[in-house]
Parts: sequence; C-alpha cells; structure tokens
Amino acid sequence: MTAPVFLADPALLREGTVVLDGPEGRHAVSVRRLRPGEEVVLTDGAGTGALGTVTAAEGKDRLEVAVREVRTEDEPRPRLTVVQALPKGDRGELAVEMMTETGVDVVVPWAAARAVTRWKAERGAKSLAKWRATAKEAGKQARRLRFPEVTEPATSQQVAELLRGADFAAVLHEEGSTPLATAPLPDEGGIVLVVGPEGGVSPEELAMFAEAGAAPFRLGPSVLRTSTAGTAAAALILSRSPRWR
Repeated sequence: MTAPVFLADPALLREGTVVLDGPEGRHAVSVRRLRPGEEVVLTDGAGTGALGTVTAAEGKDRLEVAVREVRTEDEPRPRLTVVQALPKGDRGELAVEMMTETGVDVVVPWAAARAVTRWKAERGAKSLAKWRATAKEAGKQARRLRFPEVTEPATSQQVAELLRGADFAAVLHEEGSTPLATAPLPDEGGIVLVVGPEGGVSPEELAMFAEAGAAPFRLGPSVLRTSTAGTAAAALILSRSPRWR
C-alpha cells in the first residue's frame, strides 16, 4: 500500500527533519497511529509532495518526519472540470468525494434552474465549506498531491462563460444523440462537463449552453443520479485521455 498523505504547510516540504503537528499531526499520531519507520507523504495540496520516514511520534499530535525527497507534479493535461448541479441532502459531498478520487481537477457548484437545493446566506457558506473539506479529505485518501479546486457557486450564465473557454464542453443529457464515449477529445487544454440536477437541465439552459459550445451527450442506456453521473463521465473521459494511458 502506498504511503498515507497528510496536508502540510509548504514550509515543511523540504529535505531534512520536519515536524507535523496540529490537526494533521493529531490524525497521524492518534488516529492513524503511525510509528517510527513508517513512510508518509506530506503535501500542500497544490502539486508538491515530500516523501519521508517517521522518526518520532510524540504526545497526541506531534509527528517527526525525515524528508528525503520532494517532488512537484506538473499541471494535469487535459484539465478536467465538472459543473455539478446542487443535489439534495448530502449527495453533494458524495459527488465531490467520488469525483476527487476519480481525478477531477475542478468542481463548480451550479445553481441550476431545476435544482431543488438552494445555497443561500449562511447555509450556502456551510455547504460550500463541506464540499471543500470533502475534496481535501478525499484527496488525501486518493493519495493525490494536487487536490481539486471547489469554486464559488456559479449561475447558469457563469457556467455558459466557462463553457465558451473550454477546448471541449459537454452537457450530460439522457436525450443526447451522441455517446460521450465517441466524442473527439483534446489531449491538451480544458474539458468541461455539465451535470444537471434531478429535475434535469431546463430547455433554456440547454439552449444557452449549446450557444456557448456545449452539445448534449449521453453516457449510456441507463440514467444516472446527479451525484454519480459526474464520476462515471470523468472516468470515461480520463480513460480516453493521456492521463490514464
């Protein structure tokens, strides 16, 4: 099994002996119960990781690590963004978790016209914080050095602007005539996928997105829930890209 990953201050990502403490140190010592001799990876979540060996685990939250190697991953190519309509309940966190583990680079929460859930004021801020915390935890679980960005919530107009700048853009829609599996994909640049809400993408939004360059595509013969469609589509796209070859 690969070494566990912990989020660390960028100042710790250097060769030599460093100390991981605070919440991440507590998780390493008290939850994971790491001991001297075990391997760990420290990361800033932005692409840089430090591989080292635990030399001491003290108290409840102090881990001493001898870092022997530091490396930085290149930006992923192509870059994959999923625009995720706001689902009901905790299905948003489930979607973010699975997409993070799959390899999505950016998640855009979308206030779709037919979405039942609405992020407003304090509730919206708490929901966004949960999505971001989920992305961080899932990034560590997936042994990623570069965690996905969860942006501020977007309106349909803002999503359309994002689609205009993509090298390939698609709206996942059950009535799409073209399978996503056969779509021509770029090896560079940015790919943007739009996942609608349980009530579907409205005709007005479909027209707006089509004008912005995003045609409707279907995944397969079955209809997936909004919380799982993004993961399935991301896996399909990444399996056809240089990133998974």
